[in-house]
Amino acid sequence: MRRVLLVATGDTMAYLRDPPGMATGSQLLCGIAYVPGAGVTVEDVLAEPSWDTSPGTMLTIARRARAALLEGFDGVVITHGVDTLEETAFLTELVVGHVRGAVVFTGATSPFDAPGSDGPPNLTTAIAAAADPAVDSTVVCFNGELHAARWVRLATATSFESGQVLGRVGRQGVTMTAAPPPRLPEIDGVPETDVALIKTYPGMPPSLLTAATDAGARGIVLEGTGSGNVPVELFIPISELTEWDIPVVIASRARTPDMTSLAAKVGAISARGLSPGHARIALMAALSEGGVHSAREWFDHLLG
Repeated sequence: MRRVLLVATGDTMAYLRDPPGMATGSQLLCGIAYVPGAGVTVEDVLAEPSWDTSPGTMLTIARRARAALLEGFDGVVITHGVDTLEETAFLTELVVGHVRGAVVFTGATSPFDAPGSDGPPNLTTAIAAAADPAVDSTVVCFNGELHAARWVRLATATSFESGQVLGRVGRQGVTMTAAPPPRLPEIDGVPETDVALIKTYPGMPPSLLTAATDAGARGIVLEGTGSGNVPVELFIPISELTEWDIPVVIASRARTPDMTSLAAKVGAISARGLSPGHARIALMAALSEGGVHSAREWFDHLLG
């Protein structure tokens, strides 16, 4: 029997229509079919709505997942609202680090007891994945698909995508179709929460960058276009911020493997294919250990 910890954080997965209310983790577990080979322990964690999840709550969830694996659980299932599920999942991957075991995030887009709800099947498949020895990383389980936490994105209001499905969960169990990405260095310190994420656009004033740092930002992620292109007017503030030991990371709104823009020549750091939201989480982690040098070194690990 594989030991699985179910961490229930509420949100849409736990919504009930009749009678109206919020289900506990134990109630959710009672509402699904038994998963053979899984002995499930339930914990409820108080969390804000997913669209307003604080970095502190994300870190609490991530640390609980790591602790559970160290306590001897074979896997952890975390129910989470879909709005910021990808950010919490990636932060959890970084906190878990090299600790072995499955951490499986899942959620729902309709109340648990609604006709045809995706809640019960998503929870069932997530528990099956967490209990399967083939799953040994932090993943998102939705609609029977497993996606790497590092690359997953909310594609539509009801689905996630990552460019490559890691595996699928069906009646016969888990079938892995790809290897998870190599593990990244785990976070030793406390992530820096004051990191700005700014979407670039043609004609944007350079003052937006310094305004963010004047307001206290210790790092900036710019959402560029194509292979990480940003308006040339931003090159001077990027260079200045780099000299002041404030890292500027450039991610793309497109799914690209790396940055080839001219901004790298003035000190910008490539997000190495991470989405803008994931790049912000990564920069938060890097800043727990230093400034520009630490950030540059951290993102270089994505190439290994």
